[in-house]
Amino acid sequence: MSSRVYYTKPSITELEVSYATDAVRHGWGDQCYAYITRFEQGFAAHLGAKHVIATSSCTGAMHMGLAALGVGPGDEVILGNTNWIASAAPITYLGAKPVFVDVLPDTWCLDPAQVEAAITPRTKAIIAVHLYGNLADMDALLAIGQRHGLPVVEDAAEAIGSQWRGRSAGTLGAFGTFSFHGTKTMTTGEGGAFVCNDDSLYEKVLTLSNHGRDRSQRKQFWSDVVGFKYKMSNVQAAIGCAQVERIGDLIAGKRRIFAYYQERLQGLPLRMNPEPAGTVNGFWMPSIVVDEGVPFDREDLLQRFQAENIDGRVFFWPLTMLPMFEDQPEHTVAYGLWPRAVNLPAYHDLSDADMDRVIACVRASLQR
Repeated sequence: MSSRVYYTKPSITELEVSYATDAVRHGWGDQCYAYITRFEQGFAAHLGAKHVIATSSCTGAMHMGLAALGVGPGDEVILGNTNWIASAAPITYLGAKPVFVDVLPDTWCLDPAQVEAAITPRTKAIIAVHLYGNLADMDALLAIGQRHGLPVVEDAAEAIGSQWRGRSAGTLGAFGTFSFHGTKTMTTGEGGAFVCNDDSLYEKVLTLSNHGRDRSQRKQFWSDVVGFKYKMSNVQAAIGCAQVERIGDLIAGKRRIFAYYQERLQGLPLRMNPEPAGTVNGFWMPSIVVDEGVPFDREDLLQRFQAENIDGRVFFWPLTMLPMFEDQPEHTVAYGLWPRAVNLPAYHDLSDADMDRVIACVRASLQR
């Protein structure tokens, strides 16, 4: 049996181990936030952002950010239908309603025209999810937000390394959120970050993130509002500090893998993640979408992967196919993508030989 090809896994070196070990040995008492502060500063510097709050998950960061914007019962928040549920769940936590719109066929991200058509007096925010490292059209979305007085939020969970006109994904909207789950380009195991450039919004989220205790409050154990507990641990942040030091190499690794797949899949009837002029794609998850009208059985490809000891990963379902939301098959792009799409394995030490095994399966599935 050939060695296993995972769909993704983190890159952990002795640097991460040494920082985590130091945090376990010494990161307590008055040092219990030392690595967290260092990590927040390092990640902010990487992004070119003013403020970063390390969190236990991207979901938690989104929950607090939307709460700080005042999203609540009866409100609506617009987002693309092709997504992971973590982008929609925080909206429901606040008693608001996710309003799903169709996505674009090339980026698989939010369709700006559909966003504008979906705006109502109840709309409170727009969430632009940068899917698989692909970038939503931030120029169009920010213009829509400005016309209607609506904040545009960036879910950049999958977009570390992606840039829009020279600015890092997650730094263009009212706020951005990131994931450092073990599957992501950089990791803290579990974990995430809230990112913004607005001082007032930062202070609101900082208070919410500490059980509602304002940092200017001098009374011990005194909460000024009901807040949340979404803190990242010092040990996790220690791992993150090492990852931030290596972030350029980690992003370059993703781009190397994408370039290899792209070159060797040329000529097949499929499309991959786009990188339009003026953008940089971090290519977190190289993906293929087989052209419409071409015979393709996604299950056949996944079975071929399994037979070759390769992990297969399906493209996100439209969220409105899930039982907790109302079916919206009129979203023809979102409903047409998932049966024709698959994510390809991508991790830092993935070898050319292993990628050749993946490519052989794709070719065989399309030429059967």
